[in-house]
Amino acid sequence: TSSASEMMRSSEPMSTSPDNAIVNLLSEWLAFGAGADELRTRLDEIDRSGLDGEAGEAVHELVTELETASPNGRGHLERLVRETLDAVAIG
Repeated sequence: TSSASEMMRSSEPMSTSPDNAIVNLLSEWLAFGAGADELRTRLDEIDRSGLDGEAGEAVHELVTELETASPNGRGHLERLVRETLDAVAIG
């Protein structure tokens, strides 16, 4: 929805590490329910080159899944977003 999209765009601080930016984005997506396309677009805006190990793999898997996500597949995406959030936050 547009309000979810607006909330996701307006609440991210201007200067954050890629890890923090991804954690913030995924948390907001879970809370506000923007679409898969919006999540994919926002992830593409974050420089993920510094992510490595489990966090990098998890984000790559999520981005790959978002490329083919169906509008009705939010449950599957929520699980994957939560797993990615754990991998990036715990690192």
